[in-house]
Amino acid sequence: MRYILCFLFLMLTSIVSEAQFTVNFKLGKYPLVHTQDSIFIAGNFNNWNPGNSAYRLSASNEKGTSFFVKLDTGSYEYKATRGSWNTVECLNYGTNIDNHEFRVESDTTITVDIEAWKDDFASLINKHTSTANVQVMDSAFFLPQLNSHRRIWIYLPEGYAKTKKRYPVLYMHDGQNLFDAATAAFGEWGIDECLDSLISKGRPAGIVVGIDNSPRRMNEYNPFEFRDHGKGEADAYLAFLTETLKPYIDKNYRTLTNKENTIIAGSSMGGLVSYYAMLKHPEVFGKAGIFSPSFWTAPGVKALTDSTAGKMSGKFFFYMGEKEGDTFIKDMIEMQDVLGLKSSALIYSVLDPQGRHNENAWRKWFPEFYTWIIGDGFNTVIKVD
Repeated sequence: MRYILCFLFLMLTSIVSEAQFTVNFKLGKYPLVHTQDSIFIAGNFNNWNPGNSAYRLSASNEKGTSFFVKLDTGSYEYKATRGSWNTVECLNYGTNIDNHEFRVESDTTITVDIEAWKDDFASLINKHTSTANVQVMDSAFFLPQLNSHRRIWIYLPEGYAKTKKRYPVLYMHDGQNLFDAATAAFGEWGIDECLDSLISKGRPAGIVVGIDNSPRRMNEYNPFEFRDHGKGEADAYLAFLTETLKPYIDKNYRTLTNKENTIIAGSSMGGLVSYYAMLKHPEVFGKAGIFSPSFWTAPGVKALTDSTAGKMSGKFFFYMGEKEGDTFIKDMIEMQDVLGLKSSALIYSVLDPQGRHNENAWRKWFPEFYTWIIGDGFNTVIKVD
């Protein structure tokens, strides 16, 4: 018997076909600038890697104006970059562009048309949007477990300095994308504006700590070795969170230190490592927000869930957009099903029919996540045999 707290827009009822087809990505129109740079295709078929050489196009080389890949039947999304998310494509005048969509049911040709590049508008659009309750705690905080330095952000709720109250703490990955449009290459979550609004309406207040990612994000957020990126470093990254960063935060800020008030959340690879943190450190983290998790990059996580779920409790918020692709939905549902069957955890699962793999989608669902995960939650429990 399992108990799952659910908010489902649509249950997945079909099994993904195993058929594969050839997809030809072909360079179409593109800006007449940076023509010597390589162009890369990043999508939900290559874990949104902005510089994967297997998905490379070249405007200066006729032989490099197309490439072929094999994809399963299903729906996919992509964007073009010049090797990083700072050089992602955009609309004219620097406006962010939605992910391109396509569906594979036969051999397919995708023409890649690019209007403009985001970095060409940096001087015009990089305006800071973080509110007064956000500050950079340290621009180069040392991570001894990874021998690197990282910017750390902190959100302190309105009135923090005027009280002696202690607060729960939410740790979030990809800190560049949480608070400030000037540091977010393709949109921010708007965590600070959201919490300012929710707290003003009487929702429980909390502290948010954001940890910037690094060029080794794909390794640091993965607990397992993955074919495209090599050895996972999530154990070292989580050791940093539990042994270095959390003790520092608890010492220097008024926090509620127990697991029930220690939350972890992130999206994509950040969703994967947040889920893994709950399995690996249940004594530290009692609640998690798992947005669009990249479970497909960590095939060992299902077996780990199966072996550890009996000891799991706490609260898990899962989100996936249906436009992210059938395979990714299936992966998430399988994971939460194992967790639901074998653990005593509360699971809140969202499938948004219009949801995509981007900051706009995660920003949309963050208030729902925060309200449930840090507040009293909801009283409705759906009992599933």
